[in-house]
Amino acid sequence: MLTKDEHIRILNRDYRGADTPTDVLSFSLLEAEDVLPDGSGNVLGDVVISVETARRQAEERGEAVEKEIDILLTHGVLHLLGYDHTDKSGEDRMFARQAELLDKFWSADLGEQ
Repeated sequence: MLTKDEHIRILNRDYRGADTPTDVLSFSLLEAEDVLPDGSGNVLGDVVISVETARRQAEERGEAVEKEIDILLTHGVLHLLGYDHTDKSGEDRMFARQAELLDKFWSADLGEQ
């Protein structure tokens, strides 16, 4: 779901206890033990992205907002697959996988199938 800062702030407050906007939230529909390692066959959950925050972050990095949304969507889906960045090893693992997936996506010639 693409939304605005005010909506994601409310979700962040109600579900995470942080009364502030954020860039992306993930809401799993599965318990951690129900997620298959490759994610196949599952409806994992929902990813909510604030376009306003994505736009600000893109501007800060000098990137297109579409690229920032790619990053946030990938990040949100990785959370649904069980990745997390609450400690250094988890952060390293998650951001390495995120970079790998985005590099493949951005370098793919999507016009040819």
